[in-house]
Amino acid sequence: MQTHLLSTLKNHFGFDAFREGQQEVITHIIEGESALAIFPTGSGKSLCYQLSALQLPYLTLVVSPLLALMKDQLDFLKARNIPAASLDSTLTYDQYRQVVADIKDNKLKILMVSVERFKNERFRALMEEVALSLLVVDEAHCISEWGHNFRPDYLKLPSYKQALNIPQALLLTATATKKVKLDMASKFNVAASAIIQTGFYRSNLNLNVLAVPQAHKNTQLQQLIQHHAGCNGIVYVTLQHTAERVASYLQQAGINASAYHAGMKNEDRASIQESFMRGDIPLVVATIAFGMGVDKADIRYVVHYDLPKSIENYSQEIGRAGRDGLASDCYVLGNLESLNTIENFVYGDTPEQAGIALVLNHIVEHQQNGQWDMQLYQLSNAANIRQLTLKTLLVQLEMQGVLTPLYTYSAEYSVKLLCDQSVILAAFEGERRSFVECVLRNIQFKRTWGIVNFDGIYNTSASLGGSGERKRVITALEYFKDKGWIELKPSGAVEAFGVNTTAIDQDLASRLAQHFKQHEQSEIKRIALMLRFLQGSHCLSYGLAKYFDDQNAPQQCGHCSSCTGQGVTFVAPSVQQVDTTLLTSTAQALTEHLQAKGVAAPSRDLITRFLVGINVPVFTRTKAKTVPGFGMAEAMRYAAVYEALGG
Repeated sequence: MQTHLLSTLKNHFGFDAFREGQQEVITHIIEGESALAIFPTGSGKSLCYQLSALQLPYLTLVVSPLLALMKDQLDFLKARNIPAASLDSTLTYDQYRQVVADIKDNKLKILMVSVERFKNERFRALMEEVALSLLVVDEAHCISEWGHNFRPDYLKLPSYKQALNIPQALLLTATATKKVKLDMASKFNVAASAIIQTGFYRSNLNLNVLAVPQAHKNTQLQQLIQHHAGCNGIVYVTLQHTAERVASYLQQAGINASAYHAGMKNEDRASIQESFMRGDIPLVVATIAFGMGVDKADIRYVVHYDLPKSIENYSQEIGRAGRDGLASDCYVLGNLESLNTIENFVYGDTPEQAGIALVLNHIVEHQQNGQWDMQLYQLSNAANIRQLTLKTLLVQLEMQGVLTPLYTYSAEYSVKLLCDQSVILAAFEGERRSFVECVLRNIQFKRTWGIVNFDGIYNTSASLGGSGERKRVITALEYFKDKGWIELKPSGAVEAFGVNTTAIDQDLASRLAQHFKQHEQSEIKRIALMLRFLQGSHCLSYGLAKYFDDQNAPQQCGHCSSCTGQGVTFVAPSVQQVDTTLLTSTAQALTEHLQAKGVAAPSRDLITRFLVGINVPVFTRTKAKTVPGFGMAEAMRYAAVYEALGG
């Protein structure tokens, strides 16, 4: 077998030898076992499923967390003539149909999808039709609630594997503590012998923690960049506006740098990333939105301008440096002044029990014949739960047996005519012409664009004896578009769920609220653990390896800031406490404002969020930030403000 695998490695991928751990993982897969591969960032995890897929008889289904990662992987595979495709939102209708046809004809070896694709009933039905050899879960730590970057949709992957009769799974990750590792293995029944973990320690990374007051950060950063003149680097920040501000400062200092964050247009982000990969822009100042799709070998330095969110985040982000094996420097510019910002991200994502109860009531009151249709933006505003957190809540309800995802459709369709309606009507006869005439008559035009009135079509079409089903209307509109008769713009995604109301008991809202509160406290502890790690007297490289259960790292690397006698302690910032009387009077003013807008008895948590400057949907909806005092206590810890209000 070894000779055959080496031959495949050379012929398809151009490599003469396997990296550490790769052949062992592939052998487990080929022998019919599930496996878990924990390799450091940039150590060749993807090859484990790519080569395995060529040895397996049927389709390998890969779940990837990021569109950019899928694109990079597909480009790599296609360049090596390995039949692979993705089903994602960038495909045209014809491209989508071609991929589906190739799947059914068994022409593909690898199909890449996002985890959200499993919520689509049509996709699940398609997968039930075809034979599958292997389920691959990239960034598999997302499965575990004990890990960072937990994504609730990943929780359902074990049940999908079972429902689709996929015999094996391969889990891939770079960052997993012992607890997370065992959790992942348990969920997919991976034997202990099939957990392959290579050494986490990377001797070419020089880890440095510097205690830098906030006021001196820009100067310190500029000096570090000038020390690495001519080299490629990444500067990580927490907030989008910080990325813009720091990049602007560096540009004014004559340094070729660009900001990168999720608030930018997609095309601008793509352009900056491509320029960085080519070397036209040597430095990117970025939020964590930048990185997962970046595989650049010669990044010589990574700077954390703000504190990283966790040890796991820190590990992933410094892992982008020195992938060519050459010496690279990693710096944290540390102080405690940004600690509140990191913690407030956590507090802002915890839903209140009243909001959870509202969601449950909405499900019961708005379900029809066992189906509940939901628009995320509207429900987020009504329940005062951030959209990402609301998605997490909905997945928890799936896990509780309350909801079953069915499909997603667009709430509204806008139409622009590119020809006279008579041209469209002339293409049809009989009942079909009557139906098309009905559709066109129920497009309510305002100048150029019109909105399709589905209810009007249903009512009129029924009287004509035709089918007024939504699916037929949309099929007709898509046909008009393909013929070049109209432009079509769907908008307002609606998710449809099957509902089991018997699973909603009177204590469910309370249990779910407690679950989110426990997760909140776990994340706060994770931040504290990260602070202890950065300020510890131990070797940073050894501490990092030990955290990720690497038993073979040297206890002294000899080249981190701790080993060279440069260990630090972050000085607590001198915070001017806000007068309790002022906090109380502002809380009263906010309460009166919210009650006037129909928000009854705002909770202590909600008032605390206002005072420390955490924005939530209800503040936007009620224009609460017109009340003086939003963020007045942003320099204080959340818990301190909460306690002050209780006095």
